[in-house]
Amino acid sequence: MPFPLPPAILANHDVRAADIDKAPAETHLRVFAWMALSRLADNRILDLFRQGLIKGTVTGGQGNEGLIVPLALLADKSTDVVSFSHRGLGGHLIWSGHLCEHLNQYFANAGSPTHAREGNVHHGDPANRSLPMISHLGSMCSHVLGMTDSQRRQGRTAVGFTFFGDGASSTGDIHESLNLAAVLSLPIVFVIENNRYAYSTPVSEQFSTNIELWQRAAGYGIEGFRLDGTEPKTALTTLCAAIEKARSQSRPVLIEAQVLRLRGHAAYDTCDYLKPGEADSFFAADPLPRFRAQLAAEHGEARLAAIEAELATFLEACVASALAVARPNATGMEQSLFATSGAALSWIPSLDSQPGSAPESMTMAQAINRALRKVLAERPESLVIGQDIGTYGGAFKVTDGLLASFGRPRVLNVPVAESACTGYAIGLALNGHRPIEEFQFADFITDATTQVCLNAATYHFRAGAKVPAVFRLPCGGGLTFGSFHSQELEAMLLSFPGLKALYPSTPQDAFNAILAAYEDDNPTLVFEHKALYRRGKQPVVWDPNFRDIWRPRHVRSGDFATVVTYGEMVHLSEEISDYFANEYEFNFDLWDLRALSPLRLDEIEASLARTHRLVVIHEGRRTHGFGAELVARLTEKHFHSLKAAPLRIASLDIPVPFAPELENVYRPTRDKAIEQIAAWIG
Repeated sequence: MPFPLPPAILANHDVRAADIDKAPAETHLRVFAWMALSRLADNRILDLFRQGLIKGTVTGGQGNEGLIVPLALLADKSTDVVSFSHRGLGGHLIWSGHLCEHLNQYFANAGSPTHAREGNVHHGDPANRSLPMISHLGSMCSHVLGMTDSQRRQGRTAVGFTFFGDGASSTGDIHESLNLAAVLSLPIVFVIENNRYAYSTPVSEQFSTNIELWQRAAGYGIEGFRLDGTEPKTALTTLCAAIEKARSQSRPVLIEAQVLRLRGHAAYDTCDYLKPGEADSFFAADPLPRFRAQLAAEHGEARLAAIEAELATFLEACVASALAVARPNATGMEQSLFATSGAALSWIPSLDSQPGSAPESMTMAQAINRALRKVLAERPESLVIGQDIGTYGGAFKVTDGLLASFGRPRVLNVPVAESACTGYAIGLALNGHRPIEEFQFADFITDATTQVCLNAATYHFRAGAKVPAVFRLPCGGGLTFGSFHSQELEAMLLSFPGLKALYPSTPQDAFNAILAAYEDDNPTLVFEHKALYRRGKQPVVWDPNFRDIWRPRHVRSGDFATVVTYGEMVHLSEEISDYFANEYEFNFDLWDLRALSPLRLDEIEASLARTHRLVVIHEGRRTHGFGAELVARLTEKHFHSLKAAPLRIASLDIPVPFAPELENVYRPTRDKAIEQIAAWIG
């Protein structure tokens, strides 16, 4: 069924500086029409929620229209980047999509742009550079940074717009993003929607009121100013100048917009925390009726009433259309978790982008470096980012020499800000770049779990957007680095759906893993055990079958027991297998898992069906460790044919201790594992 035709006054979604100068009267009417539609829609959505026709809850932008509508009209929708907050319905309507599509999102029906998989205000249009928000307010800022930089790298003079409230201005992501935008000199318009309350908490309890929020800009060396968001005409001219300045100078700006929240935080908010008479003062400053009165004096009451009548008719037709759409279908949800990768990338069949290169013996660190070098040389959309990866070459010298060969735009040192830098990488990935981010230690990804696990991992499922980003994680113990530099976090990270993961154990597999992870269209973790970086050299060749890294590697044949492991524990398991073969003549069928997500276990299941015994060895802690998942998956079909209970060998359930004598007790070792297996056999 075709959507209702919008009124003619809504045909134009743009305002330019020339419009303000040469045709202010018509321009202001256009602004009013979009403000009025936004208010009508927000109020109608609230009514539909109260009728039980919209689920969850709703948040409204009533009182915010004098800011959002002028800014959205001024933005260049063909190139700019935005992430609206939950007060930005008017911006969504202007940016892209028919009103019916937005209503379908609120109704969570079959026509919902997110297939009803995401909440009613948590939507955007990634294909048109409108990035959907999540409830962790502030975390979207860095995505706007990344996508805007991606646009600029592709030769487009884009500006990014990111919104957050007075409450979210206290979050670390905001400060990280402001600093990163200043350091990289990105044209980002940061907008604080200051409505004086974070849910029920007044500004006096959020931060020191001795300084206004916009004045924080000075700390980052950027421009900042205060804007009255209840005066649409002033907002229009002020924002127009600020946007064009950011666009031409490629510098960020921080705007504190004083706005109103006329309907509380959300539909269920009773607003009983407001002071006596405070709500009345808000409604007295409501920008819409004041703006309407100004325009009625200029154009006549009849003109304004006609616009409003036409908008109301259009809105009701759209509501009727959305109510008629069928409920959503759950078919295909699991299949939509991961993006389907397109055609395989083309590679020069050599190690170093020079045809005919001979095999070389190298360490795992050298193999990863060679793979990164190959990616940078052959894939113009690639870049490597991380802390100290430039001149220093990374904490483990894995990126040594890359900056000298490819330069700063491609090999980018970033501040100590894991969350914002990871969000920046996600923004790049959403727009056609394919970033590879190095974390100094895997432990530090805990500062970016929202970005990796809730943003990157869910983008395709909830918004249909691909995030082809690689996150390199130096992990593992045995080097006396202590609790904050030695952890195995695969079980924690992979408990969040939507992430792929590889864990190579040899230089050849490490080289292959970087290429395979890079060309995948999903966020991919590459775990790199630090003890393997320089554990001897092995020949590394160009392997045309490098994508086989997504399947387990059969290391040794045997019929006594199936042993499953990965990472450094592969080498430990080889030593254990040698011992039992020599001392007991028990031969283990040994498998290197390599890919931790998605798990492809059919070959290992066939092995278990033949051996009827299972041993899983991993370095992570035993309780809630990844081995528990492996045991569960592998024994579900074969439980009744097992000749022994499955055996898990893992680290102790304590933080990683520092002293080598203590760490040796904490981690699996050859002798301890042999004792455990011998007792299990006996």
